[in-house]
Amino acid sequence: MNKAKKLSPATRRVSINLIVFTCLLLLWSLPALAAIQGSCSNCHTMHNSQNGASMNFDDSIPANEGLLRGTCFGCHAQGGTQALVPVGADNIPQVMHSEGTDLAGGNFAFITGMKGSGASNGKGHNIVGLTETDSEMGTILPGGIQQSFHESLIVNSTNLTCAGTNGCHGYRYAGGGREGIEGAHHANVDGKLDAPDKPANSYRFLSGVKGLEDDDWQYTRSSSDHNEYFGMTEPVKLGCSGGDIISCHGSLGIQTPDGTISQYCATCHGNFHTIQTDRSSGIGPNASSPFIRHPTDLVLPTTGEYSLYDTYDVNVPIARTGAVPDTSSAAISSGSDAVICMSCHAAHATNYDDMLRWDYAGECNVNAGTNTACGCFTCHTAKDGEPTQ
Repeated sequence: MNKAKKLSPATRRVSINLIVFTCLLLLWSLPALAAIQGSCSNCHTMHNSQNGASMNFDDSIPANEGLLRGTCFGCHAQGGTQALVPVGADNIPQVMHSEGTDLAGGNFAFITGMKGSGASNGKGHNIVGLTETDSEMGTILPGGIQQSFHESLIVNSTNLTCAGTNGCHGYRYAGGGREGIEGAHHANVDGKLDAPDKPANSYRFLSGVKGLEDDDWQYTRSSSDHNEYFGMTEPVKLGCSGGDIISCHGSLGIQTPDGTISQYCATCHGNFHTIQTDRSSGIGPNASSPFIRHPTDLVLPTTGEYSLYDTYDVNVPIARTGAVPDTSSAAISSGSDAVICMSCHAAHATNYDDMLRWDYAGECNVNAGTNTACGCFTCHTAKDGEPTQ
C-alpha cells in the first residue's frame, strides 16, 4: 500500500494560496450586487474644473460635498428634456424634466410650470431650493399629527429636503452624523428588497421600506412591468410611543415599523393613515367602514365592486401583503392586495393638486358612464355606471 506523499510547509502554503485565489476568482465571476458601477468621473470630480469650465451637471460653479458633480437637484433634477439622462453606460433618473414620460415618483416640473397646466405649489412636495417657500403648507403638514414635544423637528414649509432629517430618502436622524444618503449609492441593492436594515437596501433609499424596484424606474411600464409595493392587510396605531401605539422611531431614525410605503408617508401625514390614537383622529377608531378618512394599508374586499379590479393598473397601483414578490405581476388578488397612499398620489409631484394621479375635482363624476380618466372608479367600479332614469 502506497503512503501519501507528505507535503513540505512551503508547498502547503502554495496550495492553500492557490485554493484561496481560485475561490476569489469564482466569487468575482458571480453577479455582483447592483451597486453603482462605471467610471468614478461619471459622478465625481476632483477639482470641479476642466479647461476652465465647471464639471457640475448643471454647470453651476460651487463645488459640492463628497466631490460630487451635483447635489440631489444637480444630479436628479437637471430640468432637461429627458426622464433618463445617460452618464457613461448608466442612466440618471430625473425627477424634474420636460419629457412626456414621467418616472414612477412623478415630476417636480409640474410645480415649477416647466410642464403641465401651470406652476403651482399645491401639485407636489415643494423641496427647499426648488422654488420659493411653499405657500400651500404651514408649520404643520397636511394630515400631520401634532406632537408638542417635537414641534422644532416637524417638517414645514421652510425645511423640507430630499434627504436627511427633514427629507424622505436616507437616514432621518435629528443629528448623529449619519444623516442623508452618504454611501447609499455605492452600496445600493436593486430589485427585490425585503430586509431593509439600511437606506442602501431599502426601497428607493426610503429607510425601512420594502418593495420590488422596477429596473428602469417605470420609464417603460405596463400591467406586468412596474414597481411592486409592500403593504399590510389593515393599518395600525402609529406614532411615537406608548401603550398599543407602534413607534416609527427605529435604528434608521424615523422609519416605517412594518416596511410599508404607506406607513412611511404616515411618518409625516399620520392622520391620513393611522388608526385613531390619543394624539390623532386618524382614519377612525378601527379598520372598519365607515371611515372618516380614506384608509390605506387595507386589503381590497373580495365581494362587491372592489372584486372587479382584477388587472393591475399602473395609474392606480396597489401593494402586495405577506411578502415582497420576486417579479411584477398583472394579477390583482382581492382579499390580499391592499390600497396604499401611492394608489392615488405620486411621491414627487403630478399635474394635479395634492399630487393626485387624476383630476379628482373635475373628472370623477359618478354615474356618468365609463370614465377611465378617474382612478377612483378603478376600485369603486360600481360608481361609474350609466345614469339612472
